[in-house]
Amino acid sequence: MKPVLSLAAALLALAGAAAHAQAPQGISKNEIVLGSIQDLSGPIAGFGKQVRQGMLLRVDELNEQGGIHGRKIKLLIEDSAYDPKKAVLAAQKLVNQDKIFAMVAHIGTPTNNAAMPVQFEKNVINFFPVTAAREMTEPVHKLKFAGGSSYYDQMRVALPRLIKDKGVQKVCTIYQDDEFGLEVFRGAEAGLKALNMDFAEKTTYKRGATDFSSQVARMKAAGCELVVLGTIIRETIGTIAEGRKTGFNPVYLGSSATYTDLIHKLGKKAMDGLYATHTVQHPYMDEVSPKIAFWAKKYQTKFGDDPTVFSVYGYSAIDTFIQAAQKAGPNLTTDSFIKAMESMTFPPDMFGSAELTFSSTKRAGSNMTRMSQLQDERWKPVTDYVKPQ
Repeated sequence: MKPVLSLAAALLALAGAAAHAQAPQGISKNEIVLGSIQDLSGPIAGFGKQVRQGMLLRVDELNEQGGIHGRKIKLLIEDSAYDPKKAVLAAQKLVNQDKIFAMVAHIGTPTNNAAMPVQFEKNVINFFPVTAAREMTEPVHKLKFAGGSSYYDQMRVALPRLIKDKGVQKVCTIYQDDEFGLEVFRGAEAGLKALNMDFAEKTTYKRGATDFSSQVARMKAAGCELVVLGTIIRETIGTIAEGRKTGFNPVYLGSSATYTDLIHKLGKKAMDGLYATHTVQHPYMDEVSPKIAFWAKKYQTKFGDDPTVFSVYGYSAIDTFIQAAQKAGPNLTTDSFIKAMESMTFPPDMFGSAELTFSSTKRAGSNMTRMSQLQDERWKPVTDYVKPQ
């Protein structure tokens, strides 16, 4: 009998070892370790701070309620300063040293593109990055999940509509000379081609630039009537302010990267008239529902700030992760999480998002886009959700 018992014990030991070997990193009996990379010290640190705070609020709510099947979330955040090289180092730390289960709400197109190979080598999901670049979902990869409409779809939907509404003939663009700016440019280019039009002028700037006088002069000389902005915070403000100063006042259209309270807080009245695409509404406190008002009060109490649309991005990314992890069940693995994401329908949330669905070949939850305009230093919706044709 002893050899049989020894064989049985050996088989059990092997099974246990195999199970242990297959357990995903970042998952223990009592904890799920998530990572995020934010710009906390660079040109979009204003966004990074807001995303971070939104994430932390939802993590704290969950942990106070007992977690997901008994597991609390531990959220680790690294600073990239919006620099792809620093993003790679941050990803290496989070993935290889901290052993995160998933990367959540990582901000920035060039930084995500730099970090994803580090994650995918260790089977770490890239979940709801705070960028709308198509690379977040294309080519399709089992470890990619993104929430809203891409910059490309945003522009190809919004630009033709604005051209027709305003009756403009000359369309120009200024965009950041990297993957982010190119995505906005390509979407706008596709929108123009649908109308058998082309750009009258194209100009770029380097990431981190502060002077836009030469770019504005070129667009003014070309007689541009509408300018597509592949810009973020200070570049948007700098371009429009330079235009106002020189008497150049075209229609301006930005992507969801320009849809932020920081534009009108920093740029003031001069920013009025700017159009921007977006996927959820900015939570202005005197316009929100009682449910959002309650949420906002918690946010204000915790951080001493009013929440913004970027706070919503962070909060919603964690909230969606929680829903899928709960559906995946007590035996949470990368595969069970992916299966849950592909089988669920996420209804519109309290912030006015579109419904989200995913499949093995569809990694963007929605391709619906809205458009708002700055009026009296406040974003006002001018369209409902529109789907690309």
